[in-house]
Amino acid sequence: MRSRAATTEGGPSVCPAPRERVRAVRRRLRRADGDVTVRDRLFTLYLLALFAGFFLIPALHAASRAEAPVSLTSPASAATALCVAAAPVCWAAQIAGRIWGPLLLPPLPLHVFVSTDLPPEEYLGPVARRRLASMAGCVLVLGGLGVHLGTDALDRPAVAAVAALPLLGAAALAATAWLWGQVRTVPENLALAALVGAGGLTVATTGRLLGEGVTGAWIAASAPAVTAAVVGRLALRSATQVDLGLLVRWSARADQARTYTVTGTAHHALDLYRPEPRGLGGSLLRPDGRPRGPLSRGAVRAARTPGRTGAGIALTAAAGVLSAVGAAEGAGGPAAWLWVSGAFLAYLGAGWVSEAWRDVRDQSTLPPLFGGGWWTRCVEALAWPLLVVVTVMASAAALTTAARWPAGERSPGETCLLIAGSAVLVLGARYLREMKSHLPLRLLTPLPTPMGDLSGPRLLLWQFDGVVVVVVGAALTHAMPSAARATGLAFFLAACCVWAGVRRAGRPGVRDA
Repeated sequence: MRSRAATTEGGPSVCPAPRERVRAVRRRLRRADGDVTVRDRLFTLYLLALFAGFFLIPALHAASRAEAPVSLTSPASAATALCVAAAPVCWAAQIAGRIWGPLLLPPLPLHVFVSTDLPPEEYLGPVARRRLASMAGCVLVLGGLGVHLGTDALDRPAVAAVAALPLLGAAALAATAWLWGQVRTVPENLALAALVGAGGLTVATTGRLLGEGVTGAWIAASAPAVTAAVVGRLALRSATQVDLGLLVRWSARADQARTYTVTGTAHHALDLYRPEPRGLGGSLLRPDGRPRGPLSRGAVRAARTPGRTGAGIALTAAAGVLSAVGAAEGAGGPAAWLWVSGAFLAYLGAGWVSEAWRDVRDQSTLPPLFGGGWWTRCVEALAWPLLVVVTVMASAAALTTAARWPAGERSPGETCLLIAGSAVLVLGARYLREMKSHLPLRLLTPLPTPMGDLSGPRLLLWQFDGVVVVVVGAALTHAMPSAARATGLAFFLAACCVWAGVRRAGRPGVRDA
């Protein structure tokens, strides 16, 4: 991009500095899109103040007055717990970087910058540093709230002082892992995830050796900060060497996903990030041209996306472990969080183990190409994901229960009942989500109530109805006094999800029922 010369008449032209050229491009594009007025900013602050005054502050006040579910009695326990919690935060940041990294820019400014002779570090470096600082600040605030509401560390000055260091390290590690997930390859991301997991496991196993000493606690608490320093240096060095063509395609996909999220449905936006199946296309048919059985087709389709299938199986196995631990304990306390977390991971894993979920709605609405009723075709399409979810989750839960038995308040039979109910609830919620079509226009109309316009929460509830059903259903089932009632409630909620999904698909005679 050439700028107008700012020189004396007849003298040589002076090219502005790269930083000034970048600012000029951003200023020009911001004027073309329309500047944000003071009234827009004040209205945004007004909405945030209303949300904080009526919902956020009362909820935080009520939660702070309740008893903390986790007790951190010593600096060593605080350092160990927060260092172990930094591992899943790092993994989540890596996954977020693969989907929506910090280097993504709007397509038009990125096209302008790439078309010039500006080096990438001039327009990517400031964006990366600013967004990494914002990410670290958000993780630090959320982590501080979690420590304040979920533990009693702030009640003891010595424990709070030691807990501050791993909190800062976890925030920095999350920010650097976010950038690492975007600029590094899949094997390098797996290596970082394994390294962080091994570090968290090492700190957890050696936490008992720290005792009540403060020196060992400070040494363990510095592990996330040291890891963040090493990873951040390597990630920032790779940020300026990213493939610009690939970054342009990423930015175009992200802009399209943003448009889908605002004007359509969230699951259409997520479909843009699904991996394309590769290889084994001819294995879906027998040598004589007839289609293979439902289990064989599901296995072949899962093998065509090995990364997504492996991640789904890992999430489902982790869900089985968490569900087994949460189900064996009584109601309340950390067991409830483990139970809800296990149900949520199982919901994610159930959608990743197979691409057959994408065909469920088509099998319910389209004419029968290979014969059979629509119920038969749906069962055949879901045979593989149902088998994988039930088998993996049951195996992980059985191994966990056998390793911990007789620990826990419930017997192995009651634990199996609860895990079966959780699996059925997760599959019903996933079916409800996959039956979703385009955004209904009635959701865009205002919904006036004494609490204000609730059209926004209603739209948000429709977008993430599967997650809401899983979280609320898991919390309700775990709060039931007996395992039989909890399992019955889970089966009832799953049946309601299936009925609502059939109605959503618009089957003749069902919508009018």
